[in-house]
Amino acid sequence: MLRPRIIPCLLVQNNGLVKTVNFKSPKYVGDPINAVRIFNEKESDELILLDIDATINKVEPDYKLIARLAAECRMPLCYGGGVCTTEQAKKIISLGVEKVAISTAAIKTPHLISDVAEEIGSQSVVVVLDVKKRSLEGQYEVWTHNGKNNTGRCPIEVAKDVEKRGAGEIVINSIDHDGEMKGYDLALPKKIREAVSLPMTILGGAGSLQDIRNLISNFGIVGAAAGSLFVFKGVYKAVLINYPSAIEKEGLIRSNAPLYNG
Repeated sequence: MLRPRIIPCLLVQNNGLVKTVNFKSPKYVGDPINAVRIFNEKESDELILLDIDATINKVEPDYKLIARLAAECRMPLCYGGGVCTTEQAKKIISLGVEKVAISTAAIKTPHLISDVAEEIGSQSVVVVLDVKKRSLEGQYEVWTHNGKNNTGRCPIEVAKDVEKRGAGEIVINSIDHDGEMKGYDLALPKKIREAVSLPMTILGGAGSLQDIRNLISNFGIVGAAAGSLFVFKGVYKAVLINYPSAIEKEGLIRSNAPLYNG
């Protein structure tokens, strides 16, 4: 039986830890290795690390950095960025990473999901959908290449296809809410939860522990991921790696929503 997970999401650019707003204006906030060590001490449930430039620059994943991060990390680690072949995914897993995240490649070459799942197991395959709402119609679309390319595809239909192809988890990442710290977009995850049974993680918009509580109250078993919430502190957004204490976390995950048994 699974429980809700509270997951820091770290963005890496040029070997540094950065934070964005609406996928733009990356701000340097520190060293990713140091951040991992702090999250170890705070007993984070899991950690997502995304290289935001690898796909755009068409470069291989930084295996040296991944190996250093995996060696330090004492919680399950999910890595994404630049993964477009089965061989890359296998190498990342061999370095001690538990999950490999695929985003642009999952849309461009969807058979990769099945290929990777066959090699490393569905439980280790995570598909990240970067989504944005069209302002007039209120419809959502999937974007790729770090939010620079609009596929025009409906994320609900993509999620259904991702599930059929053998992904073990799906991450819904809101471009509109990224870095805003004004709360999660709960409308789209609700629609996706009704369409698929995959474990789901929501990312983009968390600005307080109450936002995480609201998410878990609505969805029960879910991954509540956040970036800014766990690297900034206070109204002036001073850089400070933080994470809820064990008591706070237990309070957040206590919900009347049913546990996920899939």
